[in-house]
Amino acid sequence: MEYIGPKVYIDLNHLENNYNLLSKGLHDIPIMATVKANAYGHGAVEVSKTFERLGVRYLAVFTIEEGIELRKAGVKTDIFIYSKLNHTALSEAKKYNLTLNISSFEDLNHLKDFQDGLLKIHLKIDTGMTRLGVSHKKAEEFLKEATKLDCIIIEGLYSHFATGDEGDLSYAKKQLNRFNSVIELSKKLNINPSLIHCSNSGAILNLPESRFNLCRVGMLLYGAFPSNEVPQDLKIKPVMTLTAPVVEIRDVKAGTPISYGGVYITEYDTRIAVIQAGFADGVPRPWYTEGYVKFKNEKFKITGRVCMDQLMIDVGSSDVSIGDEVLIFGSNSNGTIGTNKIAKAIDSTPYVIVTGIGIRPKRIY
Repeated sequence: MEYIGPKVYIDLNHLENNYNLLSKGLHDIPIMATVKANAYGHGAVEVSKTFERLGVRYLAVFTIEEGIELRKAGVKTDIFIYSKLNHTALSEAKKYNLTLNISSFEDLNHLKDFQDGLLKIHLKIDTGMTRLGVSHKKAEEFLKEATKLDCIIIEGLYSHFATGDEGDLSYAKKQLNRFNSVIELSKKLNINPSLIHCSNSGAILNLPESRFNLCRVGMLLYGAFPSNEVPQDLKIKPVMTLTAPVVEIRDVKAGTPISYGGVYITEYDTRIAVIQAGFADGVPRPWYTEGYVKFKNEKFKITGRVCMDQLMIDVGSSDVSIGDEVLIFGSNSNGTIGTNKIAKAIDSTPYVIVTGIGIRPKRIY
Protein backbone atom coordinates (compact mmCIF):
# COMPACT_ATOMS: atom_id res chain seq x y z
CA MET A 1 0.00 0.00 0.00
CA GLU A 2 1.35 3.39 -0.99
CA TYR A 3 1.65 5.94 1.81
CA ILE A 4 -0.29 9.15 1.12
CA GLY A 5 0.13 11.76 3.81
CA PRO A 6 2.54 14.18 5.46
CA LYS A 7 6.23 13.35 5.54
CA VAL A 8 8.99 14.56 7.81
CA TYR A 9 12.40 14.56 6.17
CA ILE A 10 15.31 14.58 8.63
CA ASP A 11 18.56 15.65 6.99
CA LEU A 12 21.38 14.15 9.04
CA ASN A 13 23.92 15.91 6.81
CA HIS A 14 22.46 19.23 7.95
CA LEU A 15 22.64 17.99 11.55
CA GLU A 16 26.33 17.20 11.07
CA ASN A 17 26.90 20.59 9.44
CA ASN A 18 25.30 22.36 12.39
CA TYR A 19 27.28 20.37 14.93
CA ASN A 20 30.59 21.05 13.20
CA LEU A 21 29.74 24.72 12.80
CA LEU A 22 28.95 25.07 16.48
CA SER A 23 32.01 23.11 17.57
CA LYS A 24 34.19 25.43 15.54
CA GLY A 25 32.42 28.52 16.88
CA LEU A 26 32.82 27.26 20.44
CA HIS A 27 36.55 26.77 19.81
CA ASP A 28 36.12 23.07 20.57
CA ILE A 29 34.49 23.53 23.98
CA PRO A 30 32.72 20.16 24.40
CA ILE A 31 29.01 19.99 23.61
CA MET A 32 26.17 18.41 25.55
CA ALA A 33 23.62 17.78 22.80
CA THR A 34 20.04 17.87 24.00
CA VAL A 35 18.06 14.99 22.53
CA LYS A 36 15.09 15.01 24.90
CA ALA A 37 11.51 14.75 23.60
CA ASN A 38 12.59 12.42 20.80
CA ALA A 39 15.37 14.84 19.87
CA TYR A 40 12.89 17.68 19.53
CA GLY A 41 10.79 15.49 17.26
CA HIS A 42 13.73 14.56 15.02
CA GLY A 43 14.19 10.98 16.31
CA ALA A 44 16.31 10.44 19.41
CA VAL A 45 18.04 7.23 18.37
CA GLU A 46 19.01 8.31 14.85
CA VAL A 47 20.09 11.77 15.98
CA SER A 48 22.06 10.46 18.99
CA LYS A 49 23.93 7.96 16.85
CA THR A 50 24.91 10.79 14.51
CA PHE A 51 26.18 12.91 17.40
CA GLU A 52 28.05 9.90 18.82
CA ARG A 53 29.79 9.35 15.49
CA LEU A 54 30.81 13.02 15.53
CA GLY A 55 32.34 12.67 19.00
CA VAL A 56 29.84 14.60 21.12
CA ARG A 57 30.90 14.77 24.78
CA TYR A 58 27.44 14.27 26.29
CA LEU A 59 23.86 13.59 25.31
CA ALA A 60 21.00 14.96 27.42
CA VAL A 61 17.48 13.57 27.75
CA PHE A 62 14.71 14.44 30.16
CA THR A 63 13.69 11.10 31.66
CA ILE A 64 15.38 7.90 32.76
CA GLU A 65 13.20 6.07 30.23
CA GLU A 66 14.56 8.21 27.38
CA GLY A 67 18.10 7.40 28.50
CA ILE A 68 17.40 3.66 28.67
CA GLU A 69 15.94 3.78 25.15
CA LEU A 70 19.24 5.15 23.84
CA ARG A 71 21.30 2.58 25.74
CA LYS A 72 19.17 -0.28 24.38
CA ALA A 73 19.72 1.15 20.89
CA GLY A 74 23.48 0.80 21.41
CA VAL A 75 24.41 4.39 22.27
CA LYS A 76 27.50 4.43 24.51
CA THR A 77 28.12 8.18 24.94
CA ASP A 78 27.54 9.67 28.41
CA ILE A 79 23.87 10.52 28.95
CA PHE A 80 22.58 13.16 31.34
CA ILE A 81 19.05 13.15 32.80
CA TYR A 82 17.49 16.61 33.12
CA SER A 83 14.41 15.67 35.14
CA LYS A 84 13.79 15.77 38.85
CA LEU A 85 15.50 12.76 40.44
CA ASN A 86 13.39 9.61 40.25
CA HIS A 87 14.64 7.97 43.44
CA THR A 88 12.89 4.70 42.55
CA ALA A 89 15.11 4.30 39.50
CA LEU A 90 18.59 4.62 41.00
CA SER A 91 19.47 0.99 40.23
CA GLU A 92 18.44 1.50 36.61
CA ALA A 93 20.53 4.65 36.43
CA LYS A 94 23.54 2.68 37.61
CA LYS A 95 22.82 -0.28 35.33
CA TYR A 96 22.55 1.89 32.22
CA ASN A 97 25.31 4.33 33.21
CA LEU A 98 23.10 7.41 33.31
CA THR A 99 24.22 10.67 34.93
CA LEU A 100 21.69 12.16 37.33
CA ASN A 101 20.51 15.67 38.05
CA ILE A 102 20.61 16.40 41.80
CA SER A 103 18.58 19.51 42.45
CA SER A 104 17.40 19.45 46.07
CA PHE A 105 18.30 18.45 49.59
CA GLU A 106 15.57 15.82 49.29
CA ASP A 107 17.49 14.28 46.38
CA LEU A 108 20.59 13.98 48.55
CA ASN A 109 18.57 12.23 51.23
CA HIS A 110 17.30 9.69 48.70
CA LEU A 111 20.88 8.90 47.70
CA LYS A 112 22.05 8.10 51.24
CA ASP A 113 20.79 4.53 51.16
CA PHE A 114 22.15 3.64 47.72
CA GLN A 115 24.67 0.80 48.07
CA ASP A 116 25.07 -0.56 44.54
CA GLY A 117 28.19 1.37 43.55
CA LEU A 118 28.89 4.92 42.46
CA LEU A 119 26.44 7.23 40.68
CA LYS A 120 27.62 10.10 38.50
CA ILE A 121 25.74 13.28 39.32
CA HIS A 122 25.58 16.95 38.41
CA LEU A 123 24.50 19.42 41.10
CA LYS A 124 21.97 21.99 39.94
CA ILE A 125 21.91 25.50 41.35
CA ASP A 126 18.89 27.76 40.85
CA THR A 127 20.21 31.23 40.04
CA GLY A 128 16.87 32.68 38.98
CA MET A 129 14.91 30.30 36.75
CA THR A 130 12.79 29.24 39.77
CA ARG A 131 12.34 25.74 38.48
CA LEU A 132 14.60 22.88 39.60
CA GLY A 133 17.73 23.53 41.62
CA VAL A 134 18.80 24.58 45.10
CA SER A 135 18.77 28.34 45.58
CA HIS A 136 22.18 29.94 45.11
CA LYS A 137 21.66 31.37 48.59
CA LYS A 138 21.78 27.86 50.04
CA ALA A 139 24.55 26.60 47.77
CA GLU A 140 27.17 26.27 50.51
CA GLU A 141 25.03 23.98 52.64
CA PHE A 142 24.00 21.99 49.55
CA LEU A 143 27.60 21.48 48.41
CA LYS A 144 28.72 20.45 51.88
CA GLU A 145 25.90 17.92 52.20
CA ALA A 146 26.74 16.45 48.81
CA THR A 147 30.36 15.82 49.79
CA LYS A 148 29.21 13.65 52.69
CA LEU A 149 27.80 11.01 50.34
CA ASP A 150 30.08 8.10 49.47
CA CYS A 151 27.87 6.78 46.66
CA ILE A 152 28.26 9.67 44.23
CA ILE A 153 30.83 11.20 41.93
CA ILE A 154 30.21 14.94 41.66
CA GLU A 155 31.07 15.27 37.98
CA GLY A 156 29.19 18.48 37.22
CA LEU A 157 27.92 21.78 38.58
CA TYR A 158 25.38 23.74 36.56
CA SER A 159 22.56 26.26 36.31
CA HIS A 160 20.07 27.43 33.70
CA PHE A 161 19.24 30.85 32.27
CA ALA A 162 15.70 32.19 32.22
CA THR A 163 16.37 34.97 29.70
CA GLY A 164 19.51 33.91 27.85
CA ASP A 165 17.79 34.15 24.46
CA GLU A 166 16.25 37.58 24.97
CA GLY A 167 17.36 41.04 23.90
CA ASP A 168 17.61 42.39 27.44
CA LEU A 169 20.39 40.40 29.10
CA SER A 170 20.47 42.21 32.44
CA TYR A 171 18.75 39.37 34.30
CA ALA A 172 20.85 36.70 32.58
CA LYS A 173 24.00 38.56 33.63
CA LYS A 174 22.73 38.68 37.21
CA GLN A 175 22.22 34.91 37.05
CA LEU A 176 25.71 34.44 35.65
CA ASN A 177 27.22 36.49 38.48
CA ARG A 178 25.38 34.35 41.01
CA PHE A 179 26.61 31.16 39.36
CA ASN A 180 30.19 32.43 39.25
CA SER A 181 29.96 33.06 42.99
CA VAL A 182 28.84 29.46 43.52
CA ILE A 183 31.77 28.20 41.45
CA GLU A 184 34.18 30.20 43.62
CA LEU A 185 32.48 28.81 46.70
CA SER A 186 32.91 25.24 45.45
CA LYS A 187 36.62 25.86 44.95
CA LYS A 188 36.96 27.10 48.52
CA LEU A 189 35.24 23.92 49.69
CA ASN A 190 37.68 21.90 47.58
CA ILE A 191 34.86 20.64 45.36
CA ASN A 192 36.12 20.68 41.81
CA PRO A 193 33.64 19.15 39.36
CA SER A 194 35.23 18.35 36.01
CA LEU A 195 32.27 19.81 34.09
CA ILE A 196 30.79 23.29 34.60
CA HIS A 197 27.87 24.29 32.40
CA CYS A 198 25.35 27.09 32.25
CA SER A 199 24.84 28.21 28.67
CA ASN A 200 22.01 27.01 26.47
CA SER A 201 21.53 27.80 22.78
CA GLY A 202 20.52 31.39 23.46
CA ALA A 203 23.34 32.10 25.91
CA ILE A 204 25.91 30.58 23.55
CA LEU A 205 25.06 33.36 21.11
CA ASN A 206 24.31 36.15 23.59
CA LEU A 207 26.66 35.47 26.50
CA PRO A 208 29.92 33.85 25.39
CA GLU A 209 31.33 34.39 28.89
CA SER A 210 28.86 31.75 30.14
CA ARG A 211 30.31 28.87 28.13
CA PHE A 212 32.67 27.45 30.81
CA ASN A 213 33.91 23.98 29.77
CA LEU A 214 30.70 22.39 28.51
CA CYS A 215 27.86 23.90 26.46
CA ARG A 216 24.33 22.55 26.42
CA VAL A 217 23.01 22.89 22.89
CA GLY A 218 19.53 22.11 21.64
CA MET A 219 17.68 24.11 19.00
CA LEU A 220 20.79 25.43 17.24
CA LEU A 221 21.81 21.88 16.43
CA TYR A 222 18.45 21.33 14.74
CA GLY A 223 18.86 24.36 12.52
CA ALA A 224 16.73 27.04 14.13
CA PHE A 225 17.46 29.93 16.45
CA PRO A 226 16.00 29.78 19.98
CA SER A 227 14.33 33.16 19.53
CA ASN A 228 14.27 36.18 17.24
CA GLU A 229 16.28 38.20 19.78
CA VAL A 230 19.63 36.46 19.29
CA PRO A 231 22.31 37.08 16.63
CA GLN A 232 21.45 35.01 13.57
CA ASP A 233 24.72 35.09 11.66
CA LEU A 234 25.46 31.40 12.20
CA LYS A 235 24.91 29.50 8.93
CA ILE A 236 22.92 26.66 10.45
CA LYS A 237 20.62 24.59 8.24
CA PRO A 238 17.14 23.27 9.12
CA VAL A 239 17.29 19.56 9.88
CA MET A 240 13.54 18.93 9.75
CA THR A 241 11.35 19.50 6.69
CA LEU A 242 7.61 18.87 6.76
CA THR A 243 5.80 18.24 3.48
CA ALA A 244 2.35 17.00 2.50
CA PRO A 245 0.61 15.98 -0.73
CA VAL A 246 -2.10 17.67 -2.72
CA VAL A 247 -5.04 15.23 -2.67
CA GLU A 248 -7.75 17.30 -4.38
CA ILE A 249 -8.12 20.46 -6.45
CA ARG A 250 -11.44 22.27 -6.67
CA ASP A 251 -12.68 25.10 -8.88
CA VAL A 252 -14.46 27.66 -6.72
CA LYS A 253 -16.29 30.90 -7.40
CA ALA A 254 -15.62 34.31 -5.89
CA GLY A 255 -17.33 34.67 -2.51
CA THR A 256 -16.87 31.03 -1.50
CA PRO A 257 -16.15 30.46 2.21
CA ILE A 258 -13.28 28.06 2.93
CA SER A 259 -12.84 25.80 5.99
CA TYR A 260 -14.29 25.98 9.48
CA GLY A 261 -16.09 29.15 10.46
CA GLY A 262 -15.98 30.49 6.93
CA VAL A 263 -13.42 33.06 8.05
CA TYR A 264 -11.73 33.01 4.65
CA ILE A 265 -13.80 33.95 1.59
CA THR A 266 -12.39 33.87 -1.92
CA GLU A 267 -12.15 37.26 -3.61
CA TYR A 268 -12.24 35.89 -7.15
CA ASP A 269 -12.80 32.69 -9.12
CA THR A 270 -9.88 30.41 -8.34
CA ARG A 271 -8.67 26.87 -7.63
CA ILE A 272 -8.42 25.54 -4.09
CA ALA A 273 -6.09 22.62 -3.37
CA VAL A 274 -6.66 20.30 -0.40
CA ILE A 275 -3.43 19.31 1.37
CA GLN A 276 -3.40 16.15 3.46
CA ALA A 277 -1.88 17.49 6.66
CA GLY A 278 -3.41 19.28 9.61
CA PHE A 279 -2.72 20.41 13.13
CA ALA A 280 -2.73 16.80 14.38
CA ASP A 281 0.27 16.26 12.11
CA GLY A 282 2.14 19.34 13.31
CA VAL A 283 0.89 22.19 11.13
CA PRO A 284 0.62 25.16 13.52
CA ARG A 285 -3.06 26.11 13.47
CA PRO A 286 -2.66 29.86 14.13
CA TRP A 287 -0.32 30.12 11.11
CA TYR A 288 -3.30 30.23 8.74
CA THR A 289 -3.85 33.95 9.24
CA GLU A 290 -0.51 34.90 7.66
CA GLY A 291 0.59 31.50 6.51
CA TYR A 292 1.46 29.88 3.24
CA VAL A 293 3.08 26.78 1.80
CA LYS A 294 5.58 26.62 -1.03
CA PHE A 295 5.75 24.68 -4.27
CA LYS A 296 8.44 25.30 -6.89
CA ASN A 297 9.48 28.30 -4.79
CA GLU A 298 6.06 29.93 -5.18
CA LYS A 299 4.02 30.91 -2.12
CA PHE A 300 0.43 29.68 -1.83
CA LYS A 301 -1.78 31.26 0.80
CA ILE A 302 -3.41 28.99 3.38
CA THR A 303 -7.12 29.62 2.95
CA GLY A 304 -9.02 29.41 6.20
CA ARG A 305 -8.46 27.53 9.41
CA VAL A 306 -6.16 24.54 9.44
CA CYS A 307 -8.23 21.40 10.09
CA MET A 308 -7.12 18.47 12.21
CA ASP A 309 -6.10 16.40 9.18
CA GLN A 310 -6.10 18.77 6.20
CA LEU A 311 -5.61 22.36 5.08
CA MET A 312 -6.53 24.25 1.96
CA ILE A 313 -4.48 26.59 -0.22
CA ASP A 314 -5.26 28.91 -3.12
CA VAL A 315 -3.30 27.74 -6.17
CA GLY A 316 -5.04 29.90 -8.78
CA SER A 317 -3.86 28.96 -12.26
CA SER A 318 -0.43 27.71 -11.12
CA ASP A 319 0.94 24.38 -12.28
CA VAL A 320 -0.06 22.36 -9.21
CA SER A 321 -1.40 18.83 -9.57
CA ILE A 322 -2.81 16.10 -7.35
CA GLY A 323 0.10 14.16 -5.88
CA ASP A 324 2.50 17.10 -5.71
CA GLU A 325 4.21 17.55 -2.32
CA VAL A 326 4.12 21.07 -0.94
CA LEU A 327 6.54 22.46 1.64
CA ILE A 328 5.00 23.31 5.02
CA PHE A 329 8.21 24.20 6.81
CA GLY A 330 11.91 23.47 6.47
CA SER A 331 13.91 23.53 3.27
CA ASN A 332 13.87 21.52 0.05
CA SER A 333 13.70 22.02 -3.72
CA ASN A 334 10.45 23.93 -3.28
CA GLY A 335 12.15 26.63 -1.22
CA THR A 336 12.54 27.47 2.47
CA ILE A 337 10.05 28.33 5.21
CA GLY A 338 11.88 28.76 8.50
CA THR A 339 10.35 27.79 11.81
CA ASN A 340 11.63 31.07 13.24
CA LYS A 341 9.49 32.94 10.71
CA ILE A 342 6.39 30.93 11.58
CA ALA A 343 7.06 31.23 15.31
CA LYS A 344 7.34 35.00 15.11
CA ALA A 345 4.10 35.28 13.16
CA ILE A 346 2.08 33.20 15.64
CA ASP A 347 3.81 34.37 18.83
CA SER A 348 5.33 30.95 19.50
CA THR A 349 8.78 29.36 19.39
CA PRO A 350 10.53 26.90 17.05
CA TYR A 351 10.60 24.47 19.99
CA VAL A 352 6.82 24.24 20.00
CA ILE A 353 6.67 23.79 16.23
CA VAL A 354 9.21 20.98 15.81
CA THR A 355 8.09 19.06 18.90
CA GLY A 356 4.47 19.34 17.75
CA ILE A 357 4.85 16.81 14.93
CA GLY A 358 2.21 14.12 15.37
CA ILE A 359 2.55 10.36 15.12
CA ARG A 360 1.16 10.04 11.57
CA PRO A 361 3.79 11.76 9.43
CA LYS A 362 6.24 9.31 7.92
CA ARG A 363 9.83 10.06 8.95
CA ILE A 364 12.46 9.75 6.26
CA TYR A 365 16.17 10.03 7.15
